[in-house]
Amino acid sequence: MTQAVSHVVNRLVIDAEDTFDDVRRRYESLIPAIDFAELAEVAGAGDLAALQAYIATHTPHSFAIYWTLDPMPVMRLSGHRLRAVTYMMGNNVIAETMFRHDPGSILYAPLRTAIYETASGRVQISIDQPSSKFASFGDPRIAEVGAQLDAKVAELLRLMALPVPPELITA
Repeated sequence: MTQAVSHVVNRLVIDAEDTFDDVRRRYESLIPAIDFAELAEVAGAGDLAALQAYIATHTPHSFAIYWTLDPMPVMRLSGHRLRAVTYMMGNNVIAETMFRHDPGSILYAPLRTAIYETASGRVQISIDQPSSKFASFGDPRIAEVGAQLDAKVAELLRLMALPVPPELITA
């Protein structure tokens, strides 16, 4: 059996007043990169409480960077000068609270973000609104975690001194 699940995802695009380098530095200072080998070692020990503690200490603002792609070495070969970088950031403990209800939710966890320069000289950060992606699973428990992630992304943007889109602010 195959299934097509149609759903609308809000891509949030936030203008930054600072340079690409400054926005990237702020982002990476608030969201540390996680060491996969170390994470695997802690998980391999089989102690869930120790794993949860490890993740808590490595996600001071709810998220860790799991992967970074700087496409610029390849893009420059084609003559592109505008910079961009993309990240996969998340939190294994939060992802598990959705995974337990539907392992397919891992499609959207971790979250993907991008920081880039525009042709008009702006710097923007983009992210797909978590709640608009996780609601597509049709499970209110997963949708609630998506709404909680909206709030965590909003707080991250505040910490970065960036405007918070109204879509991230819950009533």
